[in-house]
Amino acid sequence: MIIGTGIDVVDIQRFERQLERTPRLIERLFAPSERELPVQSLAARFAAKEATAKALKAPPGMIWQHCWIEKTKWGAPVLRMEGTVAAEAAKQGIDRWHLSMSHDGGMAMAYVVAEGFPVDALPDAQGESA
Repeated sequence: MIIGTGIDVVDIQRFERQLERTPRLIERLFAPSERELPVQSLAARFAAKEATAKALKAPPGMIWQHCWIEKTKWGAPVLRMEGTVAAEAAKQGIDRWHLSMSHDGGMAMAYVVAEGFPVDALPDAQGESA
């Protein structure tokens, strides 16, 4: 069952200017494995993190480094998480993620689908749905 979806678009030049103005932003937003990537890849990953937050219904206290993107041996992006992001996903019953990212024409975008079985849809002790 789809529990949440999220989409985000990032202007790559604007994102690059923000990174130049605030160099520590890279450390705040990205996991160590992501920090040396080209700016268009960073922008797409930032869009993926924003889309993930939207799929989670924007919970407060999300730590950006607790969500990162890896690639399969074929180059497909895979969403990874730990800590605050993984805890919120578990709380909502999310156990599968689907991610698509792209960048072209000065824009980067990402689309995320969160899938699982919502915890509030589980039957209670008497066998009735919540």
